[in-house]
Amino acid sequence: MARPDLFKTILYTTNSLLQQEKYKVALAVLKGFRNGAVYGAKIRAPHALVMTFLFRSGSLKSKLKAIAQATYMHSRNLAYFVFTYKGLQALQEHVQGKSRPYHSFLAACLGGWLVFGENNNINSQINMYLLSRILFALSRLAVEKGYVPQPKRDPFPLFATIVWGVVLWLFEYYPHTLQPSLQSSMTYLYHDSNVWHDISDFLIYNKPRT
Repeated sequence: MARPDLFKTILYTTNSLLQQEKYKVALAVLKGFRNGAVYGAKIRAPHALVMTFLFRSGSLKSKLKAIAQATYMHSRNLAYFVFTYKGLQALQEHVQGKSRPYHSFLAACLGGWLVFGENNNINSQINMYLLSRILFALSRLAVEKGYVPQPKRDPFPLFATIVWGVVLWLFEYYPHTLQPSLQSSMTYLYHDSNVWHDISDFLIYNKPRT
């Protein structure tokens, strides 16, 4: 069989397999793994690139290695989590005959423990990112369900006031309690701006060139 014909046969067989309803659950788990890996890389790579070249010292090789490691870890962990979450959801639905609201919670709890339970910089950033989002979501849900009365005024200005007041207080007096990348960002903004020697490190560079 000619190579183009073989390729067409493989492609046709693959596409036919993907259309099989009996394999849909398993294939959805596999695609979830793929999407987790791709999304994790898309999110982490530009962030790691910027943060590494802004705040990390060392050779170009060490910086590129750090970017690659951070991107790989974020991509891998997100892929593992999506695979675990969707797999456990499917398993619970298969065992109980239908999907129930608590299935997603249990699947995500176990996935979070297995994948994001290790205390490292990448997992810390992801977990804190999610914490801020769920606090907002739970606040909205509490109002929606009637557990908390609808505010008469927009509470966002008060929220911003407290957030910025607390974070700068912590940074100035208890910086060790903040996540390292936040410490670096705040040091650059609030402490490095107190030091200069001439026009070069006042306007062009943050610190004198060595």
